[in-house]
Amino acid sequence: MLGLTSRFADDGPLVHVATGTDFTLGGVHITNSIFYGIIVCLLSVIFLVWAARKVTVHPKGGVIQYVEALVGFAVDMVEGAFTDKAVAKKYVPFFVTLFFFVLLNNWSGLIPGVGDGIQINGHPLLRPMTADLNTTLALGVFTMIFVYASSIKEIGGFGKYIRHFFIGSPLNPLYLVIGLIEMLTDLTRAFSLALRLFLNMAIGEIVIAVFAYLGGLLAPADVLAPITALPFTLLELGVGALQAYIFVILAVNYLAISVNSAHEHKEHDLTEVADAETMVAAPQGAKS
Repeated sequence: MLGLTSRFADDGPLVHVATGTDFTLGGVHITNSIFYGIIVCLLSVIFLVWAARKVTVHPKGGVIQYVEALVGFAVDMVEGAFTDKAVAKKYVPFFVTLFFFVLLNNWSGLIPGVGDGIQINGHPLLRPMTADLNTTLALGVFTMIFVYASSIKEIGGFGKYIRHFFIGSPLNPLYLVIGLIEMLTDLTRAFSLALRLFLNMAIGEIVIAVFAYLGGLLAPADVLAPITALPFTLLELGVGALQAYIFVILAVNYLAISVNSAHEHKEHDLTEVADAETMVAAPQGAKS
């Protein structure tokens, strides 16, 4: 997340939470998080395309087996949330891509030199995208727009999507209030996704910086600071993976809840129609 030997100043740990502008192209400000995010995304695409071409029917060793395991885990995570597996398969590509995007951006912040290790104009040159609130907020909003659009498509229209928030008739004041609260809660999901991811990544940076600073107080910075920060850097590997999982599993379940509910209603309606037809046909069969 930060350069291990440059995480502290004489007066305390050095942590840059805010982004800084590295370049300006055509009046557009390219921040350090966007700049580094573009690099990470390009390298991720190259790596995953290479890994995909190396996949064979018979499992291979090395890094390929770990990529296959992560892909299998992400696919099972998506398919396990939906009642209808055929519907789940349609959304596997999006959510697996989202999982790897968040995961690799989380882990990219742990590379030595990222953060305060390399500075330009008084701020870090490289900053992980998921430690930038602007990025996580955009990611949360984009994800929820996809979830809303997919839910409306699967349910069969905007009106039916709104109707699934109400457990009974909206004409009932109690059901109306409960439905409106559910709708308001649903609108806050993008912000909760963004804040959860940002805060966990930013706090991880701060923790590593603090322990690197404490190590620098006990011995020369180049000697002890990396050692005192190393356990928390390794811990952040797990935190980064966990946050990628949480972000995606929440988004998957937001979509699956509405889709599964719509399918259950359809099956219930079909069952009622079949029962009605059976009841009508039974007396006719008895007379004959």
